[in-house]
Amino acid sequence: MEQRERSVATRMPVVFAPHGGGPWPFVDLGMQPGEVEQLSDYLRSLRDLPRTAPKALLVISAHWEERVPTVMTNPQPPLLFDYYGFPKESYEVRWPAPGQPQLAARVRELLASAGFESAEDAARGFDHGTFVPFKLTYPDADVPTIQLSLKAGLDPAEHLALGRALAPLRDEGVFILGSGMSFHNLRAFRDPRAAGMAQTFDDWLRDTVTASTLERDRRLIAWASAPMARQVHPREEHLLPLMVIAGAAGADQGVVAFHGPVFGVPVSGYHFG
Repeated sequence: MEQRERSVATRMPVVFAPHGGGPWPFVDLGMQPGEVEQLSDYLRSLRDLPRTAPKALLVISAHWEERVPTVMTNPQPPLLFDYYGFPKESYEVRWPAPGQPQLAARVRELLASAGFESAEDAARGFDHGTFVPFKLTYPDADVPTIQLSLKAGLDPAEHLALGRALAPLRDEGVFILGSGMSFHNLRAFRDPRAAGMAQTFDDWLRDTVTASTLERDRRLIAWASAPMARQVHPREEHLLPLMVIAGAAGADQGVVAFHGPVFGVPVSGYHFG
């Protein structure tokens, strides 16, 4: 009993965080007054969320898809500047967080136990779904970090199962972070109807994430039938990290931890545990 209580007390939370657009905190992209500060403050606050300091970060970014779930194994990952057409300083950002090949191996072990084929990539660096938001959370780049890719096909049930396989890491000091957006339709960001569409979907997503585990998973699997689903996510790669996080959450209740505008469109972040 005492061991179980200790485990619960030190178990890492899991987080789905909005990562904004491109290199938004580091250059002026025309976000509205207060938007940069609000999202930046939220991302900085994530550092204080775990009860104990994490041993490592495992990030599931919307910006990496592979045929099978794939982990980074580079002990010194470079940055992958996977955005285009921004000012020169956008490509001078530095975030030299170390990798952790041992964690990559543990991830693959857990995935294999759950019946997932997996792979590793020794060359890939941190994409902007990782280094942009989490440079705000961990500005000293002092926590070992690896990424796990999404699986091609973007099946929500598969990604929930992927998260369930990763859940033991929460008791091993690993802070699991999903990096995406609850709204991601680049063509619609400047549409005056976008905020209303996003809020309609966001209301559904809030009710889904805060539901009981079985109801939450059922609704997430059927996300495409939600109101405004395809208007908000013409392609769902920015929503799928939430599925992994919800799977890793297990029976933990979801809470809305962030709700604010990005380029005038409401987006949300969710915490479990």
